[in-house]
Amino acid sequence: MTEHTAPRPPFRLDGKVVLVTGCGSIGPGWGNGKAISVLFARQGARVFGVDMNFEAAQETCSIVEGAGGEMAVAAGDVTRAADTATIVEACLALFGRIDVLVNNVGRSEPGDPATMAEDIFDEQIEVNLKSAFLMLKQVLPVMEAQGSGSIVNISSVAGLRYVGKPQVAYAAGKAALMQMTKTTAVIYAPKGVRLNCVIPGLIHTPLVTRLADKYAEGRYDEFVAIRNAQVPMGRMGDGWDVAHAALFLAADESRYVTGTELLVDGGLTSATR
Repeated sequence: MTEHTAPRPPFRLDGKVVLVTGCGSIGPGWGNGKAISVLFARQGARVFGVDMNFEAAQETCSIVEGAGGEMAVAAGDVTRAADTATIVEACLALFGRIDVLVNNVGRSEPGDPATMAEDIFDEQIEVNLKSAFLMLKQVLPVMEAQGSGSIVNISSVAGLRYVGKPQVAYAAGKAALMQMTKTTAVIYAPKGVRLNCVIPGLIHTPLVTRLADKYAEGRYDEFVAIRNAQVPMGRMGDGWDVAHAALFLAADESRYVTGTELLVDGGLTSATR
C-alpha cells in the first residue's frame, strides 16, 4: 500500500496532458465535451481538444485560456482513421505525451431496424462506436509506451435500457462501447492503462434542442418537461455533472478503478417507471 505523507488538493491533473474529442458545443451553453475540457484545465491539465466544428472548439479554448489554463484545439472527424492519426500526432508534437483520453463524441438518430436507412445505421455506429475504436487504436500504444494512462469513454443510459426514444442504432453503439471498454480494460490492466465509462442519463445540454426537433416535432418545452419527469430526482443533469464524473475516472484518485461504469443519471436506470 502506498502511503501519502502529505495532503494535496483532490483530483488535480497537474502535469497531465488530456486529449478530448468533441470539445466544442453545438450551441450556447455547456455541452459535455466543453465542460470536461474547461474543468480538466482548471484542475491543471494541458488540454488538446478536437471537434468537427473548429469555431466551437476555439470557443472552448478561449474560455480555458481566459481563466489562465492551457489548451490547444484542432478540427477533425474522429470517424476517419487518417484524422485520428493526425490528431494524435499533433497532440504529441505539441505536448509530448497523452495521459488522459476522453472519447466524448456521439449523436442520436431516430429509427428502428425496419424504418432506419442502412446508411444512417452505419453512420450511427461510426460516430458512437468506431470513433472510440479509432482513437484507442492511436492512443493505446502511446500510453503503453509511457507505462500509464487513463481513458474515459462517454457512453449513455440508452446502452443499458430503453429511455423513451426509438434510437436503436445509437443504443446499440453505446452498448457496444461499454463492452469494448471492459474488454480493453482487462487487456491493458497489466500495462498500466485504465479504461472506464461514464454513463450519462438525461442531460440538459444544447443538444436537447436538436433532440426535440428529431423526437418531439420541435416542441422543446414539452420535450424538456417529459425528460425531467422521467428522472427520479425530477430534473435532467447537465454537462458539469458528466465532467465531474469524468474527472474522477481520469484522476489518480481512481488509480485502482478500471473496466467499470459510472452512472450519472439521477436514478433513472434504477427506476422501473
